[in-house]
This record gives sequence, C-alpha cells and structure tokens, in this order.
Amino acid sequence: MPGRQPANLDGMLRSLLAVLLVCSAISFTSLVAQEAKPTAKSKTKSPPGYTPGVTTITSFDKDHTVIGWLEIVPFQSKIFHNQRMLRVLVPANYFSPHNARRSYPVLYLQDGQNLFDALTSEHGEWHVDETVEHLVGGFKIPPMFVVGIDNAGEQRSAEYLPYPDPLNTRDKVTGEEDVRGKEYARFVVTEVMPFIEKRYRISRGAMNTGIGGSSYGADIALYTALEYPTTFGHVLVESPPLWIGNNQLLKDAEKAKQLPQKMYIGIGTDEKPYNDAQRSQQVVDQVKELESILVKRGMGPGRLRVNIEEGGEHNEAAWSRRLPDALLFLYGQ
Repeated sequence: MPGRQPANLDGMLRSLLAVLLVCSAISFTSLVAQEAKPTAKSKTKSPPGYTPGVTTITSFDKDHTVIGWLEIVPFQSKIFHNQRMLRVLVPANYFSPHNARRSYPVLYLQDGQNLFDALTSEHGEWHVDETVEHLVGGFKIPPMFVVGIDNAGEQRSAEYLPYPDPLNTRDKVTGEEDVRGKEYARFVVTEVMPFIEKRYRISRGAMNTGIGGSSYGADIALYTALEYPTTFGHVLVESPPLWIGNNQLLKDAEKAKQLPQKMYIGIGTDEKPYNDAQRSQQVVDQVKELESILVKRGMGPGRLRVNIEEGGEHNEAAWSRRLPDALLFLYGQ
C-alpha cells in the first residue's frame, strides 16, 4: 500500500489540472464571444460634440475656409414661422474634460452666412474664425463663442429693419407695416439666446454677452442693444444706415435709459449708399452724430470707440479688416 500512494496522488493531480484547463478554456471562449457580440443595450459612442442633424465643419474640411470647430444648427422660429441656420463657432478645447465646468462669453452676429466660410458668402467673408483664433491664441481676448444667425434671404431687410428705409424701394421696406425689426429683436432675446444657453456652456449676464452686425445688421444690433440694455454689454456696429425712420436710432440713443458697457462703431469714407457717392459723407456725419450723443450720455474712450476708415467701402472686406480692432476693444484682456 505505501508503495502505490504516490501513483494515486499523481493521477489525482493530473485529473485536477485537466479539469482546470477545460474550465479556463470554456471561460475564455465565453468571454471572447461576449466581446465579439455586443448586447442589445450597448451603444456606439459618438465623438465629443456630435449631435444628430447638426453639421460640423472643421479646419480639416478642405472644401471650406473654416478655422476651428463650427457647428451649423437648424433653428425653427415660432415668431417668424421659418427655419434658418445658427452657425456656432465653438471655443478651442471646449470638449476637453479639463474644461468641462468652464463657461464662455458669447457674441451674437447677424448675417451668419458671411462670417466664417467663403463657400456660403456671396460677397466674401468676415474671417471671424481666423481673427478669433489669432487673438485668443495670442492671449489678447478670452476664448469665446461666436453665434452667427443666418439672415432670411429675401426677407433680410424686413427682419433687420426696426424702422422703414424710405430709400429702399427695391425690398419694399418703405412703410412701417413693411418692417419687422422689433420682432427680430424679440426673436434673438427670447428664442435664439435661450436655445444657445441650453445647448452650450454660456456665461450669463450683460458683461458676457455681445451683439453685432453690419449694414442693416448693424441697425438691428444697435436697436436690440438699446431695447434690451441689461442683456447686452458689448455692441459691434459696422456701417450702419442711421437715416432709417427719420434718424430714429439717433433719437433712441438720446433717450435710452441705459447704454451698453462698450460699443465699437466702424464706418468708411467711401461707403456709397445706393451707389451714390454724394451720400458717403452723410453716413460718416451721422456716425459722428451718434458718437456725440453717446459721449454726452457718458460713454468715454474706455467705453466707446469710433473707427472712421479712410477709403473704407461698404463690404465684407472692410468689416473683416476692422474686426481685430473691434474685438480687441470690446473683449481685450
């Protein structure tokens, strides 16, 4: 008996080892099968910032001239009963976990089609994306959102004008009943802004909120800022036709209860409204009149800058050229 015990022990060990190997093989096979075949509940993770229905254009899209991360978001208006695109320039590193709790200031600009991408602009672009990237990269302005609100095409003049333009018979906006700018101001404040603030991490308050535009877009930006003085602290006004409504915007500035914290106004000496060179001096004189009103109301050099560009015309090239100066004044650190 003592001589056979090791043989029995050896057999038992071999049997136990065989069982363990079989169990391990079964477990491994089962694990591989589970990993190879996802369960019905598993979901493919989308890249940061992805939202169905939203188009994202980045610096890698060579068919476009966009720098950075631009989201194009469809937006339906209950006020105007139409749809337009909101073009949202997202700050660099917005999706980084390191910035997950960080919020950012925002600038709302009109004519969104003309701000970021030459592919969507009829007359050239403002190069807002390149300018913002350059200034933020140089630590001259803080990282920020820029929201371009597309115009409504044929209804652009009607939506942007708070008061009639007696000179614009082509767009049929010569009467009070023809213009909807007052509704547009409400559209920006009560529809667009809540949507953007819900979707993105936006810093609240007038000191973090700006509005701007050019031509009729400048008119509606100025009107909206004066109409909602506690909402917008920064205003960018480029080439505004201040004669609308019998100079009513000048009168609005005179009687406004509160003015924005900062305002930048740009104008060229060769604007030629309605291709009439004789009117170029008129638009400059009216900007100077607006400047005088604002200065008398207490807006000194730290709050107001007026840039009268010699030879500047009424086009995107001029507004793009003046944009760095405007952003540095409004947001400079």
